[in-house]
Amino acid sequence: MSNRPEDLKEQPLPQLLKQLSQETTTLLKKEIELAKAEARESGKKAGMGAGMFGGAGIVGFLALAGFTAFLILLLVELGLDGWLSALIVTVVYGVIAGVLAMQGKNKVKEATPPAPQTAETVKEDVEWAKHPTRSAGR
Repeated sequence: MSNRPEDLKEQPLPQLLKQLSQETTTLLKKEIELAKAEARESGKKAGMGAGMFGGAGIVGFLALAGFTAFLILLLVELGLDGWLSALIVTVVYGVIAGVLAMQGKNKVKEATPPAPQTAETVKEDVEWAKHPTRSAGR
């Protein structure tokens, strides 16, 4: 079917309503498919961010274990080799945990946009349906 205004004016009202119903249904189905795709993509990013937070937790625990070893060796030995080694391991693990936590935070932030594009498109579609004589191009 043609969508030129001249052609639409010549069609009977029941046919126009049928066409409007079909096109509205098709549009809504496409919008729902798009929303699902956006949700899947956001879920993947959030999953990666959560995984990085998990990695930060594990490495943070290792930093605590290294610091504990540092304190034990410091108190028992007070020898440079033992406590210095434990301190170096603790610092390295702490830096790794900090980097992972920041990356995880950024991934979660990327996965949660303020308003998905589909939601904005649906709002525009509803507004147009309320006022079909108003066109964005006019």
